[in-house]
Amino acid sequence: EEDSTDSFICVLKKMKEVRLMEKVVEETEEAFTERMETIAEQWRDLHAKRAQLKAHVMTSGTTVKENERLRTQALKKAKEEKEENTKKESELLKARKELEALRKQHQKLSKKLLKYSLFKRYLENVVENSQFRDIEDIISYYKALVRTRKDLLQSQWWHRQLMEQGKVLQQQIRAEKEAEMRQCKDDLVQLKESFDQAQSDICKW
Repeated sequence: EEDSTDSFICVLKKMKEVRLMEKVVEETEEAFTERMETIAEQWRDLHAKRAQLKAHVMTSGTTVKENERLRTQALKKAKEEKEENTKKESELLKARKELEALRKQHQKLSKKLLKYSLFKRYLENVVENSQFRDIEDIISYYKALVRTRKDLLQSQWWHRQLMEQGKVLQQQIRAEKEAEMRQCKDDLVQLKESFDQAQSDICKW
């Protein structure tokens, strides 16, 4: 019965984990979609900027030096944007891996939940046919019983300890009293001998 109740508690915990995992998966998918839209927008901006820069270079009447300066700036900017895009693609790949791991974990928890669904139905039947309001009420009652049992075992242990100490103390007192009685008997024998000797001496006198 104790193992079954532990399984019931495990079911509830797994159900809670599944709900949390579903929420995390949903939030991760939303974040992934937002990242994809952001990257697409940045790519469009990059192409638009390149087109503007190309048109500006072709139509401007600047000198060759100015054109070279603009070209250098454009290459530098393109390099920076490429590095930024590479970084974002790496983050996107990492997010995909995390999402896949979360999905696998979700499937694993779902299988466990299906495995323990029998216990969940059993607990629901208990709630319907008892004074308990819900499954959490059953768990609280079970925890209270466990605490009471633990306290009872502790009390019994202390009682045994006191009983053993009492027996040891009783044996010590008994040994002391027996020693005192033996001493008293020895003293009594000595006194009787002295009394007999005194009576003998009185008769002689």
